[in-house]
Amino acid sequence: MSKEQNCVLKAWEVTMKKTQQAKKRANNIFGTVSVAPQTDDETTTTNEIDDERSSIGEMYHAEKVLPNGDYYTGQWYDSFPHGHGKYLWTDGCTYIGEWYNGKTMGKGKFGWPSGATYEGEFKSGYMDGTGTYTGPSGDTYRGQWVMNLKHGHGIKSFANGDVYDGEWRRGLQESQGKYRWRDESYYIGEWKNGTICGKGTFVWSDGSRYEGFWDDGFPSGNGTFKWDDESFYVGHWSKDPEEMNGTYHPPENEGNLEWDPKDVFNNLSEYTICSGERVPVLPSQKKLSVWNSSKRVEKPRRTSVDGRVSVGVDRAFEKMNMWGSESGEGAADIDSNTRRDLDAEIMRLEAEGFIQSLKPSPLPMRLPRAGKKQGETISKGHRNYELMLNLQLGIRHAVGKQAPVVSLDLKHSAFDPKEKVWTRFPPEGTKYTPPHQSTEFKWKDYCPLVFRSLRKLFKVDPADYMLSLCGNDALRELSSPGKSGMFFYLTNDDRYMIKTMKKSETKVFLRMLAAYYNHVRAFENTLVIRFYGLHCVKLTGTIQKKVRFVIMGNLFCSEYSIHRRFDLKGSSLGRTTDKPESQINSNTILKDLDLNFIFRLQKAWFQEFTRQVDKDCEFLEQERIMDYSLLVGIHFREASVAGELIPSGARTPIGEFEDETAPRLSRADVDQLLSDPTRWASIRLGGNMPARAERTMRRSGCEFQLVGEPTGEYYEVVMIFGIIDILQDYDISKKLEHAYKSIQYDPTSISAVDPRLYSRRFRDFIFKVFTEDD
Repeated sequence: MSKEQNCVLKAWEVTMKKTQQAKKRANNIFGTVSVAPQTDDETTTTNEIDDERSSIGEMYHAEKVLPNGDYYTGQWYDSFPHGHGKYLWTDGCTYIGEWYNGKTMGKGKFGWPSGATYEGEFKSGYMDGTGTYTGPSGDTYRGQWVMNLKHGHGIKSFANGDVYDGEWRRGLQESQGKYRWRDESYYIGEWKNGTICGKGTFVWSDGSRYEGFWDDGFPSGNGTFKWDDESFYVGHWSKDPEEMNGTYHPPENEGNLEWDPKDVFNNLSEYTICSGERVPVLPSQKKLSVWNSSKRVEKPRRTSVDGRVSVGVDRAFEKMNMWGSESGEGAADIDSNTRRDLDAEIMRLEAEGFIQSLKPSPLPMRLPRAGKKQGETISKGHRNYELMLNLQLGIRHAVGKQAPVVSLDLKHSAFDPKEKVWTRFPPEGTKYTPPHQSTEFKWKDYCPLVFRSLRKLFKVDPADYMLSLCGNDALRELSSPGKSGMFFYLTNDDRYMIKTMKKSETKVFLRMLAAYYNHVRAFENTLVIRFYGLHCVKLTGTIQKKVRFVIMGNLFCSEYSIHRRFDLKGSSLGRTTDKPESQINSNTILKDLDLNFIFRLQKAWFQEFTRQVDKDCEFLEQERIMDYSLLVGIHFREASVAGELIPSGARTPIGEFEDETAPRLSRADVDQLLSDPTRWASIRLGGNMPARAERTMRRSGCEFQLVGEPTGEYYEVVMIFGIIDILQDYDISKKLEHAYKSIQYDPTSISAVDPRLYSRRFRDFIFKVFTEDD
């Protein structure tokens, strides 16, 4: 029992003593009244007794044949397996081990009818932790798991005799590892997405070896092939014979060897990486047909004037009734005088510091109202229709004429701000530009080679890029400009966003472009927003207007609908939405003081997240950037037909009917996503990440508390997040803003602060909002 419950119970005992004394005095005057007990002639079945025991919160040993034919024996609590038990499904799958609220949690053993087994740690129904999987054909994996996927260090022994010992990520070989084939040849080095990629050494069983760089399972780049007689070949390796070149160095006193380096590629084709067996049904996909007693009746909850449930002292009585029966038998009647005395006693204990003020219980959460598709289509007659045509013509010309990137190693001159190309677009067209129906304009391409290399680095196909931006579908302009006064445009497929820029922002971007390029190249999982192009349109004529704009990725372009959006900075001044509740929908961007969740990531993801946030913030701090934020999108995986969010581990029968039209992503959907190798690429740091969101509540009177108190109410979610608005440096205007607001407000609460302080405050806040799921 917690300290708070002890203190409340103390108040209860003091008050009840006074009440009992009053009742004794009344009995002495009026006498006592006895009531005859009522009997029940009906017989009670074993299952009904079990339901009675379960309804009052008692854990006991049960042996049940469930309605669909499943069998369970073991510890049982409140209509769920809880503790240690054995469950046998009708399809032949079995689980023996630890349970928690109806989910496999802790150590256990899962068996498939094919003979495959997994023995190890489970978490929330998933194979998660350290465990051993043995397949029906003899494949064995011993190592670490995260959400049914091999993740971390592990050893995989294949049925054909091959062995891999090294690191795994999302079910595939990644980073450092050693693969040994059955003929004793082996590779040791770097891996990426299940293939040999990076720097490593391949040693054949005859003693010859290749040391150097690899790509997609074959030598690529600089490398050396050595024979056991100490002769070697050094050069640049490639599948393309025209790019292949090198020098053969024979052993002493021997002539040149007639040898073709392409023989290495032919030989390596025989050494394939085993894919291993695929698990047909994952443990987390197995549903339980849980017995649900018809005698259980949900108690009505008290509602306060403001709509909150079981507020204040009523909540305390609700907790204490757990020690009595649901019918109220054995609990004393509380009259108004008793309640008043109890209120006074609790207030005295609060004043003396024995207990804190009891927090109200929040209302059940609902899916937010779905917002309309964002933006107004720019059609003929729109004020920016001409600008859109100019933009599309310029991009089609710039991207279409560029040659493919040969190397990502760029010269310093490529980042020179003066490295720009002006092109004139008259309506009648020129030798290099097509005729068009818009007015004449000039087009400027900033650092074209750099952005061409960035698009290659981000794996953007030039044809798809042009189709999204310059296809037949028009762009959409967001309904209102941002706080900066700049406009945003979205492509029709939502993949790309175009933002108009101030001249000062353009200068900042060009100044930091080399550092940005090196950063995103060095850190594949960077959370910093991805930029694809920087351009300028200059309208000719009397206006002579220049419009600068940057093309970037739309963070929320996802196969999952985004239910909640947050823009988080770690400051409190002005960091709340100014919209009334009736106008908030799934498109509304909420801010720091609107946040009511703590996000819990799996251990491996959380470690990667903290490392990457540190690296990204160090980069932005070095570039004197501030006022950036973490944009977070949340997709709730479980919701009822009525739109109420279902907390994970909610006390609802798991095996009951589920409406397939309910707006949610089920556990089976997530399991399919995780088990299908073709879809693993969609899961990355900040992209489509499964997580748990714990609901929080701010203390009474602490409206400016950035992170609320955890409530223990969890929701299964899919998260998308990234760092945006990275083009604001700490210039004179921001310094003046800081000086002015510091006079009126707490300097630590305002957004405009020195980049070093901003980085530290941002990280401190983000690492409170994101925690490890333990």
